Amino acid sequence: MIKVGIVGGAGYTAGELLRILINHPKTEIIFVNSSSNAGNKITDVHEGMFGETDLVFADTFDFDNIDVLFLCSAHGESKRFLENNEIPEQVKIIDLAQDFRDESEGFVYGLPEMNLERIKKATKLANPGCFATCLQLGLLPLAANGFLKSDVHITGITGSTGAGVKPGATSHFSWRSNNLSIYKAFTHQHLLEVNRSIKNLQPSFESEINFVPVRGDFARGIFVSMYTECDLELAEARKIYGDYYHDAAFTFMMEANPDMKQVVNTNKAIVHIEKYGNKLHIISTIDNLLKGASGQAVQNMNLMFGLEETCGLGLKSLAF
Repeated sequence: MIKVGIVGGAGYTAGELLRILINHPKTEIIFVNSSSNAGNKITDVHEGMFGETDLVFADTFDFDNIDVLFLCSAHGESKRFLENNEIPEQVKIIDLAQDFRDESEGFVYGLPEMNLERIKKATKLANPGCFATCLQLGLLPLAANGFLKSDVHITGITGSTGAGVKPGATSHFSWRSNNLSIYKAFTHQHLLEVNRSIKNLQPSFESEINFVPVRGDFARGIFVSMYTECDLELAEARKIYGDYYHDAAFTFMMEANPDMKQVVNTNKAIVHIEKYGNKLHIISTIDNLLKGASGQAVQNMNLMFGLEETCGLGLKSLAF
């Protein structure tokens, strides 16, 4: 059994991580740390697991008895945590924040559809961001084959859980319900990850990736629409995408127009492409808390420990 420790256990990503790991056939949770909830039952915070676990939040760390440490705290906290705590060399680290997504300090960027073999050998892993995952899965096949030749224009809508568990004015139900709004237009932090990956795959790419994120009036999921000028015929483009994702465990090409409910509550990503004149239109959709966070983190853990990539991640979509 893989023995697991979790830091920052009270947030949405930690809750989804716990939901997966409690039912994972190859893991045992040794501790779940939360300084604000120490001594409370896990189910006092993550109520959806009532009846499944008797775990209690800890205010200490049992590093000597774990094989992998998941860092689920806020952005910026992971780096401080590792500076202030000595983690045994044999313990693998998976960071769900953005602190090491630039692959600093020996971390590997954990997007399996791009870095599969490197992830298998990694001891420290930076889990990608949710929007970054969804955007990249729509663009990687083009970049890997040198076919990104012009600006990319993207609109993506995300659920309220993407804003984190701490309440804010734009995540309050009364404000979010029956409402849409744009935020961080053209400046979203996940563009750093996307541009870095695209340049790694296609160094000649010099155009702009223009991204307008939208707050959705739903709890979870991401649905992205993007387009770029492309000389490929549709059949050629579909072959490139199909070949790129042929062996992917969770990313699937779909010829029909997808909807977001096909992926919500799963670790799947669905990608759809269509041609309109000289424009290639790409749809990409994921669950922001699973393929965009905790599900992908477990997928990466499976790879790092030599398990079947899909182990513990057989989740059904919330199609109704």
